[in-house]
Amino acid sequence: MTRKVLWKLDCHILPPLALLWLANFIDRSNIGNARIAGLEEDTHLTGNQFNIVLAVFYVTYLLVELPSNWVMKRMKPDRWIPLLVCVWGFVTTMTCFVHSFGGLIAIRMCLGLCEGGLLPGIILYLSTIYKRHELQLRVGVFYASASLSGAFGGLLATAIIKMDGVGGLAGWRWIFVLEGIATVLLSIVAWYFMPTDIASASFLTPEEKEFALARFRSDHSTPSLSTRAMKPPSPSVDNDKAEELNIERVKTETSEVIVTAEDEVFEWREIARGLVDIQTWLTAFAYFGLIVSLYSYSLFLPTIVKNLGYDGAQAQLHTVPPYVPAAVLTVVVAVLSDRLKWRGPFILICLPIAIIGYIVAITATTDTGRYAAVFLIASGIYPSGPCILSILPNNSSGHFKRATTTALQLAVANIGGFVATFSYTQDQAPKYIRGHTISLAFLCAAWLLVGCNVLYCMWENRARERGLRQNNIEEYRTLWNEGKTRAPIGDRHPDFRFTL
Repeated sequence: MTRKVLWKLDCHILPPLALLWLANFIDRSNIGNARIAGLEEDTHLTGNQFNIVLAVFYVTYLLVELPSNWVMKRMKPDRWIPLLVCVWGFVTTMTCFVHSFGGLIAIRMCLGLCEGGLLPGIILYLSTIYKRHELQLRVGVFYASASLSGAFGGLLATAIIKMDGVGGLAGWRWIFVLEGIATVLLSIVAWYFMPTDIASASFLTPEEKEFALARFRSDHSTPSLSTRAMKPPSPSVDNDKAEELNIERVKTETSEVIVTAEDEVFEWREIARGLVDIQTWLTAFAYFGLIVSLYSYSLFLPTIVKNLGYDGAQAQLHTVPPYVPAAVLTVVVAVLSDRLKWRGPFILICLPIAIIGYIVAITATTDTGRYAAVFLIASGIYPSGPCILSILPNNSSGHFKRATTTALQLAVANIGGFVATFSYTQDQAPKYIRGHTISLAFLCAAWLLVGCNVLYCMWENRARERGLRQNNIEEYRTLWNEGKTRAPIGDRHPDFRFTL
């Protein structure tokens, strides 16, 4: 039954999400392909204005990540996520009408506003469908599509720029028109196939739904707490308030407190728990370092390849091969990570590959050596992404805490986009030694931070095994009895174990 249910979930959920994420990366990186097809000349960009155009995208992108995750439960993910994608596809299409630096700034800020909620939303959505140690393979599948987006983006751009002059539009403008329209169509497909949650999945039989819900809840719930020592809500919580919060008063001493994800209501206390979690900050700054490399790589690879001596279509085509081994390794690492229930250790293994790649890029004296380095860089950073994205969904229990930690991690990490866009400037061509050095330094810092998070999880798990966190139960009981929380105890329970 497990295999049958997972197969149905995978077939109906992963393809549309992978297509949306593919569209996201293509739409985000197509400006790099448009640049070498004449965008800078036609919009009269000078100096570092192109870098500024890239950077402003992240201003609005960062602002919407947390709010987007908070409202997604009310808006329903199967509506909210496709809606975001549909709007940004429309904005992407509008890029074809831009003729100036100011116009590009406006379009990129609007694009960031639409795209910011996608990745945190996808991660949160998947964490409401799959068990904790089934998650990374699923994240890896759609993340691998990001690797392939670099390949498809280059191939698409090569084909589309041949439309130069059709309809009076330059080839680079057609890149935005056609890829934007395709994104809108993909959002409609995703809306049609994506279920809101397990209970509403029409492709599952009633028996399969019951089984899927039971296995999900058994993995995401901690042992329920006997209410023998737990009193009804405090008198300070009046009946109207109790009804609003969907509080179920305890009537017998033998009943148990069970709060499922479907029943959990918004609490600022849960938001605060997510904000002060040390793992949120360790992984956020580690992902920050990874983002500097990931974003600069996808945005500037076409330019780097062009400066290696390839022109036009040849430059576009030579951006494709480095993404292929990256996509394969992303899926392989995801499979092993779920099987071994490791996250951080695989990052500690993969990042050194990218670090070696940057060292080769800095020290290489030939174009062939620098081109070989980009294969190593992609093969190290892309498999690390799903690992770091799976840590907090695995280690944050409670819907709104998980919504906060996953979104905050990405909000902090995506600040790296500002660093990435100014790391590779035109004056560094063709070697880009300063840009490579910046990315190298951030990857080394990311490796150290991930190592610290792994050590923290090991220390905390050991403390729980020795019974040093039993007081968490009493603290939770006190909050419950005082009417201060109706959220599940979640990862505070002494029996909860963190994934390394």
